[in-house]
Formats: sequence, C-alpha cells, structure tokens
Amino acid sequence: MEPRTTADTAARDNHVSLEFSHVAHSYADVAALRDVSFTAQPAEITCLLGSSGCGKSTLLNLAAGLLPVQQGSISVAGKVMASPGVNPPPEARPVGLVFQDGALFPHMDIARNIAFGIDRADDGANGHAGEDSDAGVVGGWLERVGLSGLGQRYPHELSGGQQQRAALARAMAPGPHVLLMDEPFASVDIVLRRRLRRDCRMLLRGAGTTTVLVTHDPEEALDIADRIAVMEEGRIVQFGTPQDLHETPKAASVGAIFGGAQIVQARRAGGALQTSFGTWPVTCIAGELPDAEKLDLLVYADRVDCFADPDGLRVIDIQPRGQASRVLMAGADGAELTAQIRGAVDASGMVRPVPQKGSVLAFARD
Repeated sequence: MEPRTTADTAARDNHVSLEFSHVAHSYADVAALRDVSFTAQPAEITCLLGSSGCGKSTLLNLAAGLLPVQQGSISVAGKVMASPGVNPPPEARPVGLVFQDGALFPHMDIARNIAFGIDRADDGANGHAGEDSDAGVVGGWLERVGLSGLGQRYPHELSGGQQQRAALARAMAPGPHVLLMDEPFASVDIVLRRRLRRDCRMLLRGAGTTTVLVTHDPEEALDIADRIAVMEEGRIVQFGTPQDLHETPKAASVGAIFGGAQIVQARRAGGALQTSFGTWPVTCIAGELPDAEKLDLLVYADRVDCFADPDGLRVIDIQPRGQASRVLMAGADGAELTAQIRGAVDASGMVRPVPQKGSVLAFARD
C-alpha cells in the first residue's frame, strides 16, 4: 500500500473549487483577458487550452498571485481570494505552482526542495516544523512520484522528467487546496510526456486535488483533463468535458481542434453553398443552417465523396493509409481540402469533392 501523507489528508479534506468571475486584464493598451468566467470543479483537472497569446498563462498568473487582479475576482471554495485591491502574495494563497521548467532550487537536493514548501506552510501555521514528520512526508512523496532513493540528488543530476516529478511533489507536499500547472510537460520528449501525463492524472485524482493546467496541446488536454476551457483572444470560446467539445462544438475552431475537421469558408447562394472547392448543396449541412450569408463549415475528410471531373480540382498529394488514401486538393484561390477515399486515385487527374449529406456542421462567420 502507498504511504499516506499529510498532503493526502489535506487534499481529501479540502475538495474546493476555483472560480474566475468576470476577470479582465490588460498589458498597457493590449487586452489579454476579456470578461472570463468559469469554475474549476473540486477534485477535477481543468485545462486551459489555446495558442500562444490567448491569455491562458495570464489567467494562471492571476490565480497564483504573480499578477494583480485588475477587474473581476478569483475565489477558492466560494471565498474571494483576489480582486482589485485584494492581492495576497503567492505564499499567502492556498495554491501550489508547477512551471514548465520545474523551477527547483539548484542549491538544494530533491528532498530539501520538497521539504521547503512544507516548512513554509508549517512555519506560518505553527511556528515550527517537526523534522521527523517532514522527513516522513518527503519520503512518501518521493515514493509517490517514482523518485524513491533519489532524495539526496540535486536537480542537475536528474533527467528532465525526473525534475518535473520532483517539482510536482514539491507543489503537492504542503497539501494545497488548488494546484496550478503551466505547461508542465512541454520540456520533455514526447514519449516521456505521455507517461508523465498519465502518472500525473492518476496522482492528482488519487489525491483529490483541484487542478488548473495550461497547455497549447489538444492531445495533452484530452489525455489529462476532466474539463477543458478553449481560449481565443482573451475569451473562453467553449468550456466543457472532452466529450462535449468533440460532439457538440460551439465554434468551428473547436470542432477543428477536437473533431479533426477542416474549416471551409462558404457563402450562401440560394439553395447552395459557394466555396473555393465548388458549389455544394445545402443538404450537406447537419442540423439547422445558420441565418447568415458568410459561413464556416466543418468538413470531415472521411465524409467527402470525390468524382472525376475535368473541370474539378487538381490533386497535389496522395498519402496511402492502408485501404484508404488521403487526397489533398487545391482550389483556384490556393485553398486546400483533404478527402479520405477508398480505391485507386489518379494523381494526374482532376476531381470534384462533395461532402456527404448531413455531414457538415455550419457556423455563422463574422
């Protein structure tokens, strides 16, 4: 049986939520966050997913106390932790932090790194930390993260993956109510990254820790998250479970991320859709057609039929995939479309792609 630590007890006894309410933030005249509201549920892993510059790290830094809250509020367990004029420093917040590079103290061995957070928490509460008790907690966390016997090593003596495990143990050992993680697996190779994600998810769920993790990698979000907040230009485009985002995307960009679809721009023209790849019938739309002239269409490669047509599109690449091939076509304006089709493909031929009936999701485009 794994050793039970004080962190386990603290986490299990303090299942709390982290709530962002109407949070906005600007750097000079540049808006980084625009009226962001969502709740990271108790004992769940919530991912903030988006490209660089979308505001996800700013949101995490506000919760951590690395930036002051300019507008809105951040609450833990229903109590306001930070708001304009109320910005306690990171060490006074019930949160743990794990950064991309681990940020371990290079002059301390791994055991002392892990004990550092416990000492500070105990000093604040009791004025003194019991060394024997601390050693038990440190040893327990070294075992939990797979670093048993390595406590006397220094950070530079560990691999990148081991350093991230140590950083996770240091953040978890004091039993924080909330754990904040900023791209914690980005600095390790992809094979190790998958293992770390799996181990981290099991550890966090076992400890019952409410976690917010920043990533730009959709695969990582799907691997580790209970809920995902997709961010674009300082706003949350959609917030929900991985299944929600995959099955019922609320924006074309979300469907492209999680459904593997392509975004095709179109214009309504009577009972047809004008695209760079030809005129498509509106019957290809699944569900209700938005009342807008300009549309973004989510087109799935395996739901596109291709017909030989001398006036069609030029085939620019063919990738065999077992019994099927992925065929890349170019429109007159340079736009590209991929179809996954069975059978032989004439690489020198011209084709006319048409989405299958009821296979396309449509969204109004601004």
